[in-house]
Amino acid sequence: MATFVLKVKTKSGQNLVKGLTGKDKVSQLKSKLSDLTGIPQIALHILGGFPPKALDLSKEDVALEDSGITSGDTLIVEEKQPPVKPRQQLIERGNNTVPRSHIIDTETLSNSPGVLMKQIVPADNSCLFTSVGYVLNGKVDTTCASFMRDIIAESVSSNPEEYSEAILGRPNGEYCEWIKKADSWGGAIELAILSWFYGLEIAVVDSINAIINRFGEDQHYAQRVFLMFDGIHYDPLYLEPLDGGSIQTIFPTSDDTLLIQATELAREAKSSRQYTDVQKFTLKCMVCNVMLNGQLAAQQHAKDTGHMNFGEVA
Repeated sequence: MATFVLKVKTKSGQNLVKGLTGKDKVSQLKSKLSDLTGIPQIALHILGGFPPKALDLSKEDVALEDSGITSGDTLIVEEKQPPVKPRQQLIERGNNTVPRSHIIDTETLSNSPGVLMKQIVPADNSCLFTSVGYVLNGKVDTTCASFMRDIIAESVSSNPEEYSEAILGRPNGEYCEWIKKADSWGGAIELAILSWFYGLEIAVVDSINAIINRFGEDQHYAQRVFLMFDGIHYDPLYLEPLDGGSIQTIFPTSDDTLLIQATELAREAKSSRQYTDVQKFTLKCMVCNVMLNGQLAAQQHAKDTGHMNFGEVA
């Protein structure tokens, strides 16, 4: 019997699963994936295909050759905790946020009312990636950034015609090296790729202009998540239920109730000036350590020197 070889990608890198055959069971694959990633079997979230979609591997006694997975496939493995009962809910403790009871399947969403709220994530140049990780998993996990940066670099490098120098603002290869660096900021290009990769609409509440920019809107995805952008920093949004139950971060796109609430949130944020004036904040060139006052100064410095890595100075 021929060996069944699978490539596995996680936020920490990629590996190969060997030692299986097509006759082996899905349960055996899950066991190997759990050993490889350190993720408990009950929390395994496995995606496959192109674009990647969640695989239903709930029937563990099915042979791999009948599961829809074939030798040579690439599996993306994430950790996604199952829903827990409200009484098991954990709370936020200062700035050290621990996982809360988190609804991860829109089919389990109750109709109980709630309030859209912002979860603060670290301002460490990876806030966009940490925010996307939060709406997917219900917890602040800064380690997910490197995984998402690799996904973006792979997507860009494999499609040089779509992601040309004119679109990226730099050569394709140079961009791919740049986005992998921990001090490189994410923006519209990265949001569009992550929307495609995870197969959901990412609605960004812009508190500067009091508008919502929806990435993936034209793809008619079934699910939507929300982020807030204040000019330089991204934070995730979640629905806090009035009954004290589980928080919600993923919503059906067929329901525009949260879009209306998010629009009101954007207007309130703008009226109360909850945004960053990008012409007044200080940036540091991470190449030559020059301090720059405002976005225009940073743009001119990049034009004059070719330096493209900047970090915000608190």
